[in-house]
Amino acid sequence: MDHSYRAALAGGNNGTRSGRQRPGFAPSYPQAEPEPLPAREDATSRIFSFVDDLFFQAKIQETARKLNVKVEFVKSEHDLTERIKQNGEEKPSLIIFDLNSSSVKPLSLIPKLKNKLKKTSVIGFLSHVQGDLKQKAHEVGCDMVLPRSAFSQNLAQLLRRHAASDEEQNLT
Repeated sequence: MDHSYRAALAGGNNGTRSGRQRPGFAPSYPQAEPEPLPAREDATSRIFSFVDDLFFQAKIQETARKLNVKVEFVKSEHDLTERIKQNGEEKPSLIIFDLNSSSVKPLSLIPKLKNKLKKTSVIGFLSHVQGDLKQKAHEVGCDMVLPRSAFSQNLAQLLRRHAASDEEQNLT
């Protein structure tokens, strides 16, 4: 049955009442972009990423560029160890894992890294329907596990928080 006549009777708003929304569907408000960190020429990478997906690599790189944050993409545990040695005494503040990575086995690598790098945060992202994988990632030591959409939405805040040095964080 065609109910298009209701739109004309309701004033052209397609039959919906103004000021009323479906429960649980609040209007989305754009999040303010975090302020970029001051650019430092001598900055070493404090954030490393095990991400194979080119879409997410590009998204992380672009967001990092806008925030003046250095993010390095690594392919293996050996690669990460070499990059950490190049940084000297400064340990990474964040390691990002695509929990569906094909180049590494995140569930076996995360506990090794957590034992070596006690204060380093580990964030993993996955598809929102992978509840079992999310639980396993938490069990092996992943500090935060996010669906891909939430990871994308909060990427700028996550990178900024973990890229700022301790002194810069105390100032803000």
